[in-house]
Amino acid sequence: MSMNLPASIRAADRIYDRVKAMACTYRLSPGGRVNEVELARQLGVSRTPLREALNRLASEGFLVPTMNKGYHVRALDPAEVLALYEFRAAIEVGGVQLACERATDAELDGLEAFALASRDAPDEDAQALRLLELDEQFHERLAGLSGNDEFVRAVCATNERIRFVRWIDMKDRRAGTQNEHLAIVRHLRQRDAAMAGTLIRQHISRRLDQITEVIRIGYGEIYTGNALAAHVLDGAA
Repeated sequence: MSMNLPASIRAADRIYDRVKAMACTYRLSPGGRVNEVELARQLGVSRTPLREALNRLASEGFLVPTMNKGYHVRALDPAEVLALYEFRAAIEVGGVQLACERATDAELDGLEAFALASRDAPDEDAQALRLLELDEQFHERLAGLSGNDEFVRAVCATNERIRFVRWIDMKDRRAGTQNEHLAIVRHLRQRDAAMAGTLIRQHISRRLDQITEVIRIGYGEIYTGNALAAHVLDGAA
C-alpha cells in the first residue's frame, strides 16, 4: 500500500523513521539539542522534511520543543521513565482482562506457541537484541487479543518510548522473561483475569531505584558502543 503513496510522502516517512530510531535508541544524546543543520547533512536531506519529522516526533514525546531553540532529545529522567512504566502496566492489565473475555482458544494456542519458541531459541544473543524484539512482539500480540486496536497502538507507542531502558534491563533479566510470559498465558487459558492481571503487572512494574540504576548503566552504553542503536538504525536504513 505504501508503494502507492507519492514519492515525497515516502521520503518524509523514511526521514521520520530514521530520526525516531536515533532518538529512541539515544544515538542522539539524551537531553542534547538537535542540531538541525548537522542532522540534515548527516542524513543527506533538506531541512524542510527534517523539520516535519522533528515536529511529529515532538508531538509523540520523543523530542522536547524549546522556545526559539529548536528541539532537545528527551532526557533519561528516572521519574519520567517510571511514569511510562506505570502507564504501560495500566494499559497491559486492561488489555489482559479483555483478552480473558475475548481471545479464542486458537488465538491462545498461537500466543503460547510463540512464547515457547521464544523461550527455546538458542541463547546466542549476547546483547539481548533479539530477546528484546521477541519480548515486544509477545506484548503486542497479547494486546491484540483484547480485540481493541487502541490497546495495541498504546502498547507499541509506549514500547518505543522506553525501548532503550527496557533493553538495558533485559540484559540482566533474560533468564525469567519467557517463563513469565508462559505463566501469563496459562492463566489466560484458565480465564482467570485477576491472576493474569497480577502477573502482567509484576512482570512489567519497576521501582524508581531499579530504573535509576538501569539508566546509570545505560549512559555507559550510550557513550561506549550502543549496540541497540546500531541494530535499530540498520533496520531503519
